[in-house]
Amino acid sequence: MLTFDTSYTRLPEMLWSTCQPTPVKAPALIAFNAELAAHLGGAEPPDEATLAGWFSGNQLPPGAEPVALAYAGHQFGNFVPQLGDGRAVLLGEVVDPQGRRFDVQLKGSGRTPYSRGGDGRAPLGPVLREYLVSEAMAAMSVPTTRALAAVTTSERVVRQLPEPGAVLTRVAASHIRVGTFQFAALHQDHAALKALADHVIERHYPETTDAKSPYLALFEAVLKRQAQLVAKWMGVGFIHGVMNTDNMSIAGETIDYGPCAFMEAFDPQKVYSSIDEGGRYAFSNQPVIAQWNLARFAECLLPLLEGDQDERVEQATAVLRRFNDYFDPEWARISADKLGLAEGSEQAAQMMAALQAQMQQGRMDMTATFDALTRYAQTANEENRDALFALTDKPDALAPWLDEWQGVQVAGQDETRRQAMLQANPVVIPRNHRVAEVIQAAVDGDFAPFHAMLAVVTQPFDDTPEARKWSAPASEQEQVLRTFCGT
Repeated sequence: MLTFDTSYTRLPEMLWSTCQPTPVKAPALIAFNAELAAHLGGAEPPDEATLAGWFSGNQLPPGAEPVALAYAGHQFGNFVPQLGDGRAVLLGEVVDPQGRRFDVQLKGSGRTPYSRGGDGRAPLGPVLREYLVSEAMAAMSVPTTRALAAVTTSERVVRQLPEPGAVLTRVAASHIRVGTFQFAALHQDHAALKALADHVIERHYPETTDAKSPYLALFEAVLKRQAQLVAKWMGVGFIHGVMNTDNMSIAGETIDYGPCAFMEAFDPQKVYSSIDEGGRYAFSNQPVIAQWNLARFAECLLPLLEGDQDERVEQATAVLRRFNDYFDPEWARISADKLGLAEGSEQAAQMMAALQAQMQQGRMDMTATFDALTRYAQTANEENRDALFALTDKPDALAPWLDEWQGVQVAGQDETRRQAMLQANPVVIPRNHRVAEVIQAAVDGDFAPFHAMLAVVTQPFDDTPEARKWSAPASEQEQVLRTFCGT
């Protein structure tokens, strides 16, 4: 179905290890992303039993040569010299009809040389969460890894309690991370570090090849993508939860959906991850953490830059300081789109900050607020105005902001901006309590809610009766306050 052409194993062997998936008892297909497979250039897919065998690791797809990737990383600020794919194997790379190269990886497929005592398996819950959230993010035009398939294993995975096991097949522009560079730099293998950087330039950033300083240009290109990515996260209220350096993709995609969540009642300091006790990766900290991670990437690249050590540090620091030069315009663009303001509006970021303050003070649900504002922008009637005010505990405080916004917004008069607003403010997101419900139903053997939710979150801007069924914020009793990693 897919034709593999793997380039990563041409890099030094310190960066990867040959590793076979561990077969499971009785794989059964939960979901297969036929549309994504077609985009990758795949031919007509085989029957479900064959797909279940391939995407569980019981049989290898033709041409697959599985490996596990080595990397290091800072986890919550603490450096771990060897991490690596402890429960994942790269089946190989495929090249789509446009010549773009993508990794195809099994996650939860058994032990690898980097498992560090772990079982190498994935519980069903985290597999379904990643499938739903990554496909929703893709539908909202947020750069992300994609879900190609999910398979149950008919085996139990023990975390706090025994849980059903599953395997996720995900697709990424690559699985190269800041931590991959940290691993090469830690071993002071200049040839391996240079080979890795050259591979990334050729694969992801060919425009930097002919730059005066290609590796410095590479750093700036990665920095730009990361700054814009984090702005997009914040535009939809996404909290990654574990922004460790080993979870930051050099390709600029959202990767490693663990204890992630979408914020509901707006709170800049919101944390869902059960392991983020200090709030390091809170919603509003994400730009700062991205810069911190990028500083670690810059440290790895220093041996490849020109000049003495002080000159190299100065060059990298100058680029690092440009983070806001890329984040701020992207955030202003997102703000203008979400508020229906004129493209390039100088008021967009300021008005967004003022609305965020109102959302925080009034305990307003973020997605519902922008959805209601979008409907009010299309038809400024009393019913839609009342629906917006019903979301806040402090309607009197919101009224002056709304009056000011009406004075400058152009969505009702300009079709282009009206459409921009409709495509910036989703009707439905994978709400935390609904994801939890879907997972519980699946654990009990019912996958229909998963498929129903997947159908609506992959069409997040469609205002349909089915979408409205899934769009309501959680009640006080339904609130999900903590999310958990699958390891």
